[in-house]
Amino acid sequence: MVNAVPDIMLDTTSLLCPMPVLKTKKAIDGMQPGQLLEVSVRDVAAKTDIVYLVQRLKLELIDLSEEDGIIRITIKK
Repeated sequence: MVNAVPDIMLDTTSLLCPMPVLKTKKAIDGMQPGQLLEVSVRDVAAKTDIVYLVQRLKLELIDLSEEDGIIRITIKK
């Protein structure tokens, strides 16, 4: 796990696709270059879609971890 502290934390653990992806995109749009976003999801499909979004937007995937059914994705804009 990365020791970087995220600038923004987005908890979407109570949401199902496509809401985690839509909320992640909205958060990214409001970020400044260099900022970190940590997204928490439970939905495996959302994890896949968010990783794809990161690649499509040419952002940096800093960390991807899972613990107790919660997937944490850290993204650098």
